[in-house]
Amino acid sequence: MFENLTDKLQSTFKRLRNKGRLTEADVREALREVRLALLEADVNFKVVKEFLAEVESAAVGQDVLQSLTPAQGVIKVVRDHLTRLMGSGLERIKMASNPPTVIYLVGLQGAGKTTTAAKLALMLRHQGRQPLLVAADIYRPAAAEQLKSLGTQIDVPVVYEANQSPVALAQLGIQKSRQLAKDVVIVDTAGRLHVDTTLMDELAQMQHHVPAHEILLVVDAMTGQDAVRVANAFRETLPLTGVIITKLDGDTRGGAALSIRAVTGLPIKFMATGEKVEALELFQPDRLAQRILGMGDVVTLIEKAEQALNQEDTEQLAGRMASNTFNLEDFRTMLRQVKKLGPLSKVMEMLPGMGKMGKLKGQVDDSSLIRVEAILDSMTIKERLRPDIINGNRRRRIAAGSGTSVPEVNRLLKQFQDMRKMMQQFKGPGGKKRLAKLPFPPMR
Repeated sequence: MFENLTDKLQSTFKRLRNKGRLTEADVREALREVRLALLEADVNFKVVKEFLAEVESAAVGQDVLQSLTPAQGVIKVVRDHLTRLMGSGLERIKMASNPPTVIYLVGLQGAGKTTTAAKLALMLRHQGRQPLLVAADIYRPAAAEQLKSLGTQIDVPVVYEANQSPVALAQLGIQKSRQLAKDVVIVDTAGRLHVDTTLMDELAQMQHHVPAHEILLVVDAMTGQDAVRVANAFRETLPLTGVIITKLDGDTRGGAALSIRAVTGLPIKFMATGEKVEALELFQPDRLAQRILGMGDVVTLIEKAEQALNQEDTEQLAGRMASNTFNLEDFRTMLRQVKKLGPLSKVMEMLPGMGKMGKLKGQVDDSSLIRVEAILDSMTIKERLRPDIINGNRRRRIAAGSGTSVPEVNRLLKQFQDMRKMMQQFKGPGGKKRLAKLPFPPMR
């Protein structure tokens, strides 16, 4: 996400860093490039104008230009104002003092409401809540079946009865939540291809008969400034409490995420970064600003690792690495751990300075990981436990069995040996503890 914007901003700031001393003219020239980058990312032009006026006012101050690292000072100003543009801080779901908490997901058809409902339910379940889903989209064919399927996948009950109105289904959801002792009711409402009075009237009726504690607008990041217009249209009829931005992993310029808070005043509460039900994150402006500027987001990566990785396996791997008994069987386990964190390109995005690595020809990517795993799977357990016995004949057999080549097998074995040498730095007291704290075991 924000790939083009990140590339342009990094290029601009790199030129600033190459200058030892900055003048006001240097800063203003850089900000003109930032302006073009934001407009190309489909950020609202009024938002861009106000944002750059504030940045320029702070960036050309004496404290920045006369500091020892003026370029870093300018970048910090941009980061701080970018964070403020997207929101003051973390916005969580406001839970009702008297359960159940009722959450309506509203928006246009195709924005991803149904999938988002399941993602939100899973996130809340991980937080110790007991969610229940209501399929209140009675117009889109198979909408209820899709939600039922997702509910089964994440082990969350779904309420639906044929030939019932959306209002009746919302009321049924409240009734079922009390019977099943569920404390959160997430209602997947119907969407339309465009904002119309019928849709708005129906949502207003639902809110009148079954008042929601949270009404979250689901918008598609790929629609750009249309997302802002949709938000304003829904806000005129409904007391919206927040926004969920979807499809930030797609070919999107990201302008909606940077504009919607400033234009509508609505907080962005979540962002969806993939199709899997686990791909929903709390919207944290400071972390996202760092990712946009190419600074990475190690904190989010560690949080993902803590959720996805088996702590016992990770500690065992760390112990074997620290004691220099790490073998190819352990390496295969490590690869499977890393895959749980999601596509490697997204993992690299969160590491400072590594965002571009996935784009560089010949570097590690998800397809190369698949080939590495195929090579490891083609080895016998004895070969994985004792890599030193893998001679020429064995290498040819492994290459044939994995659908790869002997040079690829040789390269993997060489990288494995290099990695073992690198692990020598973790030997001695405290080595295992330092390894276990990493987001995932080190690999090359």
